[in-house]
Amino acid sequence: MTDVALIGAGIMSATLGAILRRLEPDASITIVERLDAAAGESSDPWNNAGTGHAGLCELFYTPERPDGSIDITKAVRVNEQFQVTRQFWAHAVESGLVDHPRSFLHPIPHVSFVQGAGAVDYLRRRHRALAGNPLFAGTELITDFGDFAARLPAMSAGRDPEVPVGLDWAPHGTDVDFGALTQQLIGYCVRGGAAVRFGHEVRSLERESDGRWRVGLVNLRTGETRRILAKFVFIGAGGASLGLLQRSGIPEVRGIGGFPIGGVFLRCGAAELTSAHRAKVYGLPAQGAPSTTAPHLDARQVKGASWLLFGPFASWSPKFLKHGRATDLPRSVRLDNMSSTLGAGLRERQLVGYLLSQLRRTHATRIQALREFLPEAEDSDWQQIRAGQRVQVIRGGQLDFGTTIVHSADGSIAGLLGASPGASTAVPAMLDVLERCFTGRFGTWQSTLTQMVPSWGVRLSDEPELFTQVWEWGSRQLQLD
Repeated sequence: MTDVALIGAGIMSATLGAILRRLEPDASITIVERLDAAAGESSDPWNNAGTGHAGLCELFYTPERPDGSIDITKAVRVNEQFQVTRQFWAHAVESGLVDHPRSFLHPIPHVSFVQGAGAVDYLRRRHRALAGNPLFAGTELITDFGDFAARLPAMSAGRDPEVPVGLDWAPHGTDVDFGALTQQLIGYCVRGGAAVRFGHEVRSLERESDGRWRVGLVNLRTGETRRILAKFVFIGAGGASLGLLQRSGIPEVRGIGGFPIGGVFLRCGAAELTSAHRAKVYGLPAQGAPSTTAPHLDARQVKGASWLLFGPFASWSPKFLKHGRATDLPRSVRLDNMSSTLGAGLRERQLVGYLLSQLRRTHATRIQALREFLPEAEDSDWQQIRAGQRVQVIRGGQLDFGTTIVHSADGSIAGLLGASPGASTAVPAMLDVLERCFTGRFGTWQSTLTQMVPSWGVRLSDEPELFTQVWEWGSRQLQLD
């Protein structure tokens, strides 16, 4: 018997477990993970780009409207969400939930990059549209080639200075090792009494007559089966969440399908390059490509070493997890979501064409794409790595590239589906889960929640003085000032 069962030992379950441990110190928590360690799927540092997504540099969050104006709605929303996450991380450091902030977080500029007169004009209008929002204060528009070369020497080398370039430079971005953070948050849960069952896979989810959930497990090493009873179940199992929610039988998941998209990155550890490029630089998505595939060249810090990562290039597999099964996609198609899934396939012909073109890419053509960012890139310096598998939500015949929380009407079970912006908004997503699923207790947690997230419930864009206070406090705790 456990009060809370967390399925999947990634950043979502780790965040929810840590928050619950602070809110309900006496609650019993059990974490179930099919792999032999935490953060082995999407939270692993090599299965994501490590960007602390705050809408600072991601151009796909600021689309151009038909009248030429820039829609900043999503960029502001993502930044507001990241501020909540950032405050919780600061609280976690201040309260000893996690180790030294440099074990998982590093300051790094976030930069938007465009080429050509038309794109530079778009970037200028984007910068102007965001300038009045306090969350985007301090960003700098750069169109002078000499300034560009001084800040990003590796990207300027070999580039024609006559071709217009533009940068929107945000000096206060972050690079995050979500794997290290996940492991530390789970460690905090374990120190508080949580049980962790690695190497165990959930095979069944059944509702008991008293409202509890009977979770059937199998030990993948020994084949031994066991059951645990839980008052509340959260499914934070990445791509596997859809199938587990379907097994639960809750009506709220009916009609929802999933479409898997993988990713491939190019990685470089050459010291002469990593020392010459210290930024996360995002470009514009290719014509017809999903917004989340916008190319970016990222400086990374992983386990004390400096790296560069470029991508993503799309790949495809029917697996819903990197360590999943080829039957994941066909088994997810049911009578209730078949028409929606097939409808999405018909409507997304452009996406299908994009995926096919990506699958035909060779190492040489990927290097050619890299040279849009690094004109003098050498094939031999870069190796291909396979990133994590993402499952995009299909609902109403449409692909949704965001994240979706599904929960039962009584709040006894919930799961998170989707991919973007994912880990960077883990804290507001998990607070949303708590608010939906613990309605009777959520009000009593307000004072503790505001200790963890001082701006909880406040839109910081409308409260610049409060934003300054929590930003400066967070920067001190996270050693980002």
